[in-house]
Amino acid sequence: MVTRPLQPTSPKQVVFLLTLVLLINYIDRGNLATAGPLLLNELKLSPTQFGTLLSAFYIAYAAAMVPAGWLADRYGAKSVLGFGVAIWSVATLLTGFVSGFASLLVLRLLLGLGESPIMPGTSKLIRAGVGSGRIGIANGVVGFGYQIGPAIGTFAGGLLMAHVGWRPVFVLFGALSLLWLLPWARVRINEATSRDRGKSAEAPRFGAIVRQRALWGASLGSFGLNYSFFFILAWLPTYLVKARGFSMDEMARIAAPAYALCAVGAIIGGLWIDRCARVDGSSSSAQKWLMVLGYVSSLFAMVGMALLPRSGSIACLYVYELFTGLASPCLYAAAQIFAGPGATARWVGIQNLCGILPGILAPALTGVLVDASGSYISAFVVAGIANVIGFVGWVLVMPRIAPVEWKSVAEAA
Repeated sequence: MVTRPLQPTSPKQVVFLLTLVLLINYIDRGNLATAGPLLLNELKLSPTQFGTLLSAFYIAYAAAMVPAGWLADRYGAKSVLGFGVAIWSVATLLTGFVSGFASLLVLRLLLGLGESPIMPGTSKLIRAGVGSGRIGIANGVVGFGYQIGPAIGTFAGGLLMAHVGWRPVFVLFGALSLLWLLPWARVRINEATSRDRGKSAEAPRFGAIVRQRALWGASLGSFGLNYSFFFILAWLPTYLVKARGFSMDEMARIAAPAYALCAVGAIIGGLWIDRCARVDGSSSSAQKWLMVLGYVSSLFAMVGMALLPRSGSIACLYVYELFTGLASPCLYAAAQIFAGPGATARWVGIQNLCGILPGILAPALTGVLVDASGSYISAFVVAGIANVIGFVGWVLVMPRIAPVEWKSVAEAA
C-alpha cells in the first residue's frame, strides 16, 4: 500500500491560524493592563510596582527573542511556536490564582518567555507559506489580529471584570488559549531551515545578518513606533479611569473602538503595500511613507492626548490608532523582504528585540513619572519624542527595501 505524502496546508489557513494566535497573544498580554484599576486596589500595588509588572513581561520577552528566532530558523517555526503557546496559556491561567506581587511577577516573566517565538515564528511562516506578491496583505491580516486583540481583550475583559472580577477572566482566557493548539497540530508547511545545508544561500550565518545596515535601520524604526504603542497598551485603561475619570465600562467602550480602528488600518496598509508592489514593481516607497505618517501622527497625538480636554484627548487617541495601524504591516513585511525565507526568523528576532525594548522602558518609566509628578503629561511627551528615533532609523539609516543577496554577501565575506 502506497502512502501519499501529506499536502501542505493552504496559505489562507496558515494566515488565518496565525492571525488567530496573534489575537489571542495580545489579549493575554494585555489582560493585566485591563485589570490594572482592580489589581491596584485588591493587591495594594503602587504605580511603580504595577509598572514593574508590566515591564517584567517584556524583559523576559526581549531576552528570549533572539534565541527564539534562532530556534525557529534552525528547527522550524511551527513546533517552536506551538511550544510557546502552551507556556503562555498556562501562565495566563495561573495568574487568576496569584496572591501578591511576587507570584504575579514570576508569571509575567513566564508569559514573556512563552510569547517570545510569536513574531519570529509568524514572520518565518508567512515568508515560507505566502507568495511574495501577497506579503503586504498577509502582514496586514496578521496585524489585524494583534491590533484587534487589545480591542476584544479590553472590551470583553473589561466588561467581564467589572461584573465577575479579574481572577475568573484570567482562568477563562488561559484555558481558551490552549484550544488553539488543536488545529495547529494539523498544519503542514514546508520551511527552509539553517540545518538544510543544500539551501545555505537562503540560510545565511548569523554574523552576515547582523552586519546589514537595513537590519539596524528597521530596528530603530521598530523602537520608535513601538514606544507609543506599548505605552498606550500598558497604561491607557488606567489613564482613562484614574486621570480622566471614566468608569470601567466607559473605559472599555472608549479603548476597544480605538484598538479596532488600529486593526482596520493594518488591513488597509497591507493592501496598499501589495498594490504599490504590483503597480511600481516595489513597495519600498509605500512602506517608507506609511511609516513616516505613523511617526508624525504619533508625535502630535501623544501631546494632544495629554493636554487637550477629554473629547479632544479621545479624538487624538483615535487618530493615533488609525495611523499606527496603517504603518504596522511595514515592520514585518520589510523584514521578510530583506531577509528571505532562510533568515526571516533570526532577522525578526533581532529587529523585534529592539522593538520590544520600549515594552520594558515605557510601562516602568511611566509608573516612575506618574509617582514623581502626579501627572501623565511627561509620560505622553516622552512617548511622542520617541518617534523621532524611529523616523531617523526608518528614513535615514534603512536603505531601499529589497531582498538581500545573501550569496553575494557570503562571497564577499
